[in-house]
Amino acid sequence: MVDFYSPLESMGLPLLRLLDAETAHRLTIQALRAGIVPPPAPAPLERLAVRAFGLRFPSPVGLAAGFDKDAEVPRAMLRVGFGFVEVGTITPKPQAGNPRPRIFRLTQDRAVINRLGFNNKGLEAARARLTALRNDGARAPGGIVAVNIGANRDAADPVQDYATCIRALAPLADLLVLNISSPNTPGLRDLQVGARLDALLAATMAARTQSGATPPVLVKIAPDLTEDEVGTIVDAAISGGAAGLIVGNTTVGLRDALRGPHRNEKGGLSGRPLMARSTEVLAQVYRAAGGRLTLVGTGGVSSGADAYAKIRAGATLVELYTALVYEGTALLARIHAELAELLARDGFSSIAAAIGADHQR
Repeated sequence: MVDFYSPLESMGLPLLRLLDAETAHRLTIQALRAGIVPPPAPAPLERLAVRAFGLRFPSPVGLAAGFDKDAEVPRAMLRVGFGFVEVGTITPKPQAGNPRPRIFRLTQDRAVINRLGFNNKGLEAARARLTALRNDGARAPGGIVAVNIGANRDAADPVQDYATCIRALAPLADLLVLNISSPNTPGLRDLQVGARLDALLAATMAARTQSGATPPVLVKIAPDLTEDEVGTIVDAAISGGAAGLIVGNTTVGLRDALRGPHRNEKGGLSGRPLMARSTEVLAQVYRAAGGRLTLVGTGGVSSGADAYAKIRAGATLVELYTALVYEGTALLARIHAELAELLARDGFSSIAAAIGADHQR
């Protein structure tokens, strides 16, 4: 979905945008796999380091799922400067996803609409790559890889699809993410509701035990939830043993103010228009959780100020993706610099000190 990378990024971005979005994204992945990567990014300032889930993150800014669906280039993206990388969504069986075209840039809105439908090469391909990454010792220092999993479109029992992936991938993941909020797989969002979420979490924890590994489990939820639904999900996540929530996925709403010619395409909307809504839901989750879950804020982050707003709303970590389509990898260095300035402006010595600050007024 992204088309941000070139060795000469200032020239490469405009050239890639002459191509359709999916072709440009595939060329980006191929370039990264071929070793066409930038020099190592400067290390973030120590005040930007975060401890969460028993791990040290050199930066709170991670790469959201969807960019590296098949775990092909996590090492390259860690080298770019992300504090962590989330690969996937990975399903048990390979699947092609929805028909093309299925990714649409909305340049005027700094947004993207996608209806990819969990296109990926399946569990075995991802397991082989993640095994190689773990075994070759070449992962960037502090490089944390989260693995995002989902159910196949034709799954007779979606819960068992999650369990299958967990048994195979838990030993290879620093974090596991249950994607139950994509709008592009029919019925998937129903797993956010009531007894179905309870059953999913019970199966998840059993499968993790069977794997012999214990990576923390996070649940990725939609930004289209009501506050009552948020409270129910938070309670289920806590009682079911989840360590955190990612707030949130793409939205099926927020179309009225869009200006791009593709604004009426079906699919999930990501990018700048999602920032306010996703941050509002994040704040609701933070209040409902009362410190019992660690939160990752995503949706619309395109600056240090955006990342800081997520942190003040209750996020310990943040993720981005769509902004790279328009800003390129230099965005990361700018976000790190802006975050450091904002912390200093407000008298915070660390990211941890700023988490949830807006709720303490």
